[in-house]
This record gives sequence, C-alpha cells and structure tokens, in this order.
Amino acid sequence: MLKNQSFVAIVAGALGVAICATAAAQTGGDAALVKTWKQAGAAKVAIASTPPYAFVSPSGEPQGYLIEVSQEVLKGLGVPKLTAVVTTWDAMIPGLQARQYDFLPGGMNITAARCQVVAFTVPVTAQQDALYVKPGNPKKLTGYASAAKNADARVAVLAGSSQEAYATKQNVPAGQLMRVPDIQSGIAAVTGGRADAFIVGQFSVAEPEKKGVERVVDLTSPAVGIALAFRKEDAATRDAFDVQINGLKANGTMKKLYVDKYGFNNWDLLARTNKATDIVPDCK
Repeated sequence: MLKNQSFVAIVAGALGVAICATAAAQTGGDAALVKTWKQAGAAKVAIASTPPYAFVSPSGEPQGYLIEVSQEVLKGLGVPKLTAVVTTWDAMIPGLQARQYDFLPGGMNITAARCQVVAFTVPVTAQQDALYVKPGNPKKLTGYASAAKNADARVAVLAGSSQEAYATKQNVPAGQLMRVPDIQSGIAAVTGGRADAFIVGQFSVAEPEKKGVERVVDLTSPAVGIALAFRKEDAATRDAFDVQINGLKANGTMKKLYVDKYGFNNWDLLARTNKATDIVPDCK
C-alpha cells in the first residue's frame, strides 16, 4: 500500500510540475521580456512596409495580418498593445540586436542564415515565391531559373531579403538584380519599365491586378515560412509566443485571419507547418 501511495504521490507531483510549467509558458511567467512589456504597457516592434503583412495606416496605426497575429498573442500574454517603427529589411536584424525594438513581426522568412542570429517562432504563413510582371508577362518568365537564363531580364528584389539571397544562389547574375527598399518600390520598378519582374512571396502583393501587375508563382521554389523573430537571448519569450500561436491555430482564430480576412488560400499547408524546423531543419 505504501508503495502504491508513494507512486501516486510521485505521479501527482510530476503532473503538478507539468501543469505549472505549462501555465508559466502560457503566461510568459519565466520570460523577463514579457514582464517588461506588462510594466510598460506595450511591446515595441519594427516593420517594413509590406502589406498585407505589416504596414502603417495613414493615421499612424500598425496594421496587417502579422500585426493582428502579434496583437492576439500579446493579448493572450496579458500585454495590452504594441507600438511599431518602420525600417528597411536590411536594418531589421541589426536594430533588433541593438535593442532598438523587442521583436520583428514584419514578414521575415525563416532562413538558415537568419536562424543563426535570431530565434524564430513557429511559422505564421507558408508560401512559395512569385514573380510580379507586367500583364501578359512579356519576357515569359516563370521563376528564378528562367530569369537566370535570360540575360535581358531585370529582376527587382527587396534589399536584404531571402529572395535576394536565393536569386544569387540560383545564378541570377548580380548585374540583373535591382535592390529596392520596399514592396511598393518593387511594383513601381516593374510598372515603370525599370524591371521585368519583382520577386517576393506569393501573398506579399494583395490584388496585384489593381496595381498593374500579374502574379506568376515559381512552382519550383522551395516552400518558405514567415515567423516572428526574437533575439536569441529572448528564447523564453519566443517559447511563450509559440504556445499562444499554436493555441490560435487550434481555436480557429488564426484561420479566420489567414483565410477569411486576408484571403490566403493555402491553410492546409500552414496547418501542417508547426515549427521552424519544418522550414529549416536545423533552425533553433
């Protein structure tokens, strides 16, 4: 009997520890950064102008899919709001490391190189890359490979983006690449005749036909995922975010945002993408 009682006590104790650990993760109890946000009343983030993911409205309010996901997570952690500063892609990670802001919800793809310097949450989008070209696709471009083979093709990419790195990896000559600071500049480069294609994520340009371009998804490009990025030393806060994000997936909140509000049409792929290592196997 005593052995049975001892066994029950051990199991009960283990369950108690597990429940406390889960509760701590759900509230960010062990995350110093979350405590700082609660005291300050807000988290500070950096974004680039990348509608529909993240942008600043004319009234100065941060908006977009990634902003709404971040706000839902913060609400679950007991943090009232976030404030945003606008920066460029190549300045995001250096600014994060310099503690100019707390995390990055600006639309950053998970890549092996970035995994070395930041801690990514579970993916909050899944997609492939696409070329945005003039209607009719005059150069008949279908992806990175066709751009690399066509010496006359001029390709715009976001400076410091994963698309810039992948274009180089796919042997698109440096002389054919045009680096632009934001999505609007990339679209303008195509419609203005300075570039034949602008390569970015397939959902990064909402209603492209209204902007004078058409979308050509590179079906040979690897699946990529966007996640929120933290400093490596803030991994405890990242872990708390993961708990909240997975909860949003499970309760249907994220699907309502992803599919119903923002019109992303590949929920099944995102639903199967549950951790950063699903995109980059050695990402920690």
